[in-house]
Amino acid sequence: MKKLLILLILLIAGIVAFDMLFPAQAAHYGVALERWRNGLESKSIDVDGMQIAYNEGGQGEPLLLIHGFGADKDNWTRVAGHLTPHYRVIAIDLPGFGQSSRIPNAEFDIVSQTRRVHQIASALGLERFHLGGSSMGGNISLTYAGLYPDQVMSLWVLAPAGVEGSEISELRQRYAQTGENALIVKQAEDFPSIMQFTMSKPPFLPYSVKHQLGLRAAADHDLHKRIFETLNRDAQSVNALIKDSPIPALVVWGDQDRALHYSGAEILKSLMPNAKIIVRPGIGHLPMIEEPQRSAQDWLSFQSSQ
Repeated sequence: MKKLLILLILLIAGIVAFDMLFPAQAAHYGVALERWRNGLESKSIDVDGMQIAYNEGGQGEPLLLIHGFGADKDNWTRVAGHLTPHYRVIAIDLPGFGQSSRIPNAEFDIVSQTRRVHQIASALGLERFHLGGSSMGGNISLTYAGLYPDQVMSLWVLAPAGVEGSEISELRQRYAQTGENALIVKQAEDFPSIMQFTMSKPPFLPYSVKHQLGLRAAADHDLHKRIFETLNRDAQSVNALIKDSPIPALVVWGDQDRALHYSGAEILKSLMPNAKIIVRPGIGHLPMIEEPQRSAQDWLSFQSSQ
């Protein structure tokens, strides 16, 4: 028993040392393992000269998932593990984010991004599908439903941006008053501040993953700063686009969201006759990361009620 305990301690020490000393390799293997555990495979496709990275897995009706600003497709990996038995889950990296192509001179307003998602969906052979999005991805999803309603079977939006009339969030207040953007960092070591701001219940991430995400965030600083400025300057309300839309929609928000105020949930409910809202107590801006199993169950229960 004592020898087994010593071996276990040495194994853990070796893993920690590998994670600290070789963060790029450790993060690569760790993320790959996480995708595999949740039934996903990493793929890429060329779309109009853009290399689009995505995770795909499962079977059933397609569910296309879109991440938020500064995030990537792996925001959906843990929740996908509960969904792949029921859906063909496809989580994409938007151009300019994750492992997809950087297109510095492109337009990044919501309509332009939505049209790119339409190109990606077409390239993936998706004609009718369920569509989910978080934050900026929720804005894109709602806009997509307004522009291409015949393609969208149902919507799943988590703390979506673009809802006119909601209360001013801490993120928007700070940005308006000081120009500070809590979603962008200049240095890799500052990346944990984004996790602390966006989540009330952040999951454990090993040093290697946080370090690599920080390096990518720092490298993307200038591009993402410009994208955020575009989104702020050219903000377009989704209210008129989705008013009276018959598409079934599940709207999920955390009542501790500091990035976008959860008052937007009731506004969407008033605009969309087939919308159901869930405001999750004690949860921040990213419910699918903070409560992956519960978030998946909410979606599955919503679908079973249709």
